[in-house]
Amino acid sequence: MIKIDYDLKTDDLKSLIKEFWRISGEKIIKIEKEYKSSTGAPVFTVNGKYFTRGWTEWTQGFQFGSAILQFEATGEKQFLNLGRKHTLKVMAPHISNTGVHDHGFNNISTYGNLLRIMREGRIPYNEWEKNFYELALKISGAVQARRWTEVEKGGFIYSFNGPHSLFVDTIRSCRILMLSHVLGHRLYSESDRMINLLGRAIMHLKTTAGYNVYYGEGRDLYDERGRTAHESIFNINNGQYRCPNSQQGYSGFSTWTRGLAWAMLGFAEELEFIESQSKEEPVLSGEKEEIKAFILKAAKATCDFYISNSPVDGIPYWDTGAPKLREINDYLGKPADPFNDYEPVDSSAATIGAQGLLRLGHYLHSGGKNDEARKYWQAGLTILKTLLREPYLSTDPGHQGLILHSIYHRPNGWDYVPENSKIPYGESGMWGDYHARELVLYIQKILNKEKYYTFYNCVQ
Repeated sequence: MIKIDYDLKTDDLKSLIKEFWRISGEKIIKIEKEYKSSTGAPVFTVNGKYFTRGWTEWTQGFQFGSAILQFEATGEKQFLNLGRKHTLKVMAPHISNTGVHDHGFNNISTYGNLLRIMREGRIPYNEWEKNFYELALKISGAVQARRWTEVEKGGFIYSFNGPHSLFVDTIRSCRILMLSHVLGHRLYSESDRMINLLGRAIMHLKTTAGYNVYYGEGRDLYDERGRTAHESIFNINNGQYRCPNSQQGYSGFSTWTRGLAWAMLGFAEELEFIESQSKEEPVLSGEKEEIKAFILKAAKATCDFYISNSPVDGIPYWDTGAPKLREINDYLGKPADPFNDYEPVDSSAATIGAQGLLRLGHYLHSGGKNDEARKYWQAGLTILKTLLREPYLSTDPGHQGLILHSIYHRPNGWDYVPENSKIPYGESGMWGDYHARELVLYIQKILNKEKYYTFYNCVQ
């Protein structure tokens, strides 16, 4: 269980944050100079160098979005120029990609961030540039919403595995539907049938909360409150739920911790969004409190599970049911050991989950639930402090990664195992590096008393 540091303050992290951005900038420039973009999007490092190894090009937006966040954090214009140039040159196919569930990753990280910093006055306002970013977000949201499977009690955006497959990761892609809706866009289907994008996003949230998240209510013998299934399988002939499954975790009956982290952050962010919307919004009419209630239930359950099932420093092992964890004596009662002989940790789950904890804490504090809020907020800060130091912060100037000990796909054996080691360690993932930057920027804005950072600042 995480040993939450209740005395830790955001001010205590100032010097670590400054050093983080220095190292982060060096890594971005290093990748820009050394990585061969013709091979595809950089996904994870092998012996310190980024390589491509994807099911889809799902990390491209994280690469260029990192440069945009670096500019926002430091004001160094070279990073803005990089982010703008590559978004224009490379990201267009991601807007119209009908084969993936990753639109909320790729396109909010690029077009969304650029629109947001323009609206917040970090870059000069330009009407046509604004329209360009908005159009990209509108179309991306509609294309993402088109990947739809109807089930007994609603529907979901299906994964690249096919119409039967609901991934917990896709919770963050709901954001792109929300942005598209707020920008006034609609999806039109056969015979000009109009599909409300916010309504579809909420339905996906509800289906994910109902099937990919467990609440200790007796669903099956492995129903522990807050655990998540990476994938839920449905019979598309009749819409019936069939079973849990996992692609990147150990099994459908254990919890892949990065999937857990996606749920933590996705539910927390989208709870903030729903809270910000008027009760007069037709989709929310008469149901806003009910919608908030099921999202909050899922957010709290997953965050509580993460706290209880992570080592004391907040860095989880890659799956809570990984079979050799039993060989690590008292693995939850001491700091995570990325150099052990049995099972790898996954720092990328920590970069994502920490932001979910902080956002949930902030949300509860805003609602006056201060005691409950403090647990989540301080847990998030505790994890952040761990990530901002070695052995997780990559201080080796020869290494292209920013946050070390990230795991991509353990079952497939895709992660690099160093010589004389039995497990992978010491490498980075583009998603983990990006979310570390997003996490640090989130805290930096609070430290500097800037506007509260949300994905939907780009449309409000």
